[in-house]
Amino acid sequence: MSKVYFWNLRASRKMPYDLRLKKLLKKLELGAMLEPGMLTAIKVHFGEGGTTGFVSPLWIKPVVEFIKKAGARPFLTDTNTLYIGNRGEAVSHHMQAVAHGFDPAVLGAPVIIADGLKSSNERRTDYNGKKLKEFYLAGDIVDSDFLVNVSHFKGHELAGFGGALKNLAMGCATRQGKMHQHCGLGPKVEEKHCQACGACVEVCAPKALTLENNVLGLDLEKCVGCASCFLVCKTGALQINWQTDVRDFLERMMEYAAAVLSLKRGLAVHINFIFNVTPDCDCPGFSDAPVCADIGVLASQDPVALDQACLDLVNEAQPLFPSKLPQETRPGDDKFGLIHPRTDGGYALEYAEELGLGTRHYELVMI
Repeated sequence: MSKVYFWNLRASRKMPYDLRLKKLLKKLELGAMLEPGMLTAIKVHFGEGGTTGFVSPLWIKPVVEFIKKAGARPFLTDTNTLYIGNRGEAVSHHMQAVAHGFDPAVLGAPVIIADGLKSSNERRTDYNGKKLKEFYLAGDIVDSDFLVNVSHFKGHELAGFGGALKNLAMGCATRQGKMHQHCGLGPKVEEKHCQACGACVEVCAPKALTLENNVLGLDLEKCVGCASCFLVCKTGALQINWQTDVRDFLERMMEYAAAVLSLKRGLAVHINFIFNVTPDCDCPGFSDAPVCADIGVLASQDPVALDQACLDLVNEAQPLFPSKLPQETRPGDDKFGLIHPRTDGGYALEYAEELGLGTRHYELVMI
């Protein structure tokens, strides 16, 4: 069994939030793993504009303080998105982080977008997965000396739920790596939206995109899945091909998590916040009503055990209404499965365990 440390949000005048969270980090033995001068990536999701469910900087500040007290040098980081939004390139992404309160002057740590201005700060990493053999990861996460993986535990439209494993896999990948997970290689062309501007053709290095007689063409054999075309297309003519087998997607995603952790053996810890448990992820630009009450903060050196414990606690919790949950939902039901029936989050945990990322068997240690 792996130990998962759990704080159920009880606090007092003598033991307020920041001290409780730092006690959790001590139990996790984070201080013992850090060394002076270690450049420590705190991997977070800064939240798309309009979203309120992301992990608040107020909640993260004690983590920053704990790392600094250990002599390490923390920085807050995320990677640019595959879809076009407020986080599609580093300038807008950084400003979105500031808009949501991630200000270095307040937190005491800088914000660094780990894959660079246009997601070209990339490291290709080899890992012998069943589906994939090479992986495209954000350079500054690869180059960091230590990784603190901080996640908002919630539902997800395709993965079933988002937690530590998804934050490692999708969150530490470049745009090319995200595309690699979602749909292999190649975007989907929506001809009706194309205005024949040619911007995508100009940025397509392998010449997979062509424009002839104002008709956009795509040669999938030439496409390398770099996803540069998504960034420049402003009309929606190039879109993610979501028609993928869900289990195939989950396997790709877990293999990406494995590739990240293969570079951080003994140099990573994972923290999940079960607050504001929204039915969907923090990317659509809104946060729907939570499916259960706030539960707590959980941490572990094992991301599989951590996500399994969080999923169990959410499913055991009393359902909240109004929410996306069917009215007949009862404690113990698979909440995210009821909301997103085509997903299979349990399979992701099974496959992660098969890859050796951790165990689904855990001991919940209250702090």
